[in-house]
Amino acid sequence: MPTVTPFLWFDTEARDAAEFYTSIFPNSGITKVTTRPDRSEDAVLTVEFELDGTRFIALNGGPQYSFTEAFSLSIDCRTQDEVDTYWATLTEGGEEGPCGWLKDRYGLSWQVVPEALPRLLADPDREKADRVFAAMMKMKKIDVAEIERAAEGVAAST
Repeated sequence: MPTVTPFLWFDTEARDAAEFYTSIFPNSGITKVTTRPDRSEDAVLTVEFELDGTRFIALNGGPQYSFTEAFSLSIDCRTQDEVDTYWATLTEGGEEGPCGWLKDRYGLSWQVVPEALPRLLADPDREKADRVFAAMMKMKKIDVAEIERAAEGVAAST
């Protein structure tokens, strides 16, 4: 079966981005750096790296293209502490977005998703799921306690 590898286009920040991403996630690291043969040894062309076993390639392709929200990476978090940690780290130098989305300092979009969110949104009780959805729509970083209160029909905390 063929391998599918996310290939990320950067202007000139491929190595910096790969070093940043691999510093955040456990069991991660840079596996290969390729330099441009027509330039100095410092001219990085691609950086191959793994994030907890998932392979990525970062390319220094120039300024022609940039990331949009049409592509994002999703982080499945078990706890609010994980959500808080990934959110704080990835938004440093980046920007917060709605509903658990953010852009990091390189413009790459991420979704920081606590395990409770998709579970509550898929609840067979549609009124409960609708309350969770409405609560999520008012958030930037997802607050697990708040979506659980919404699921139970308890008013938002102040």
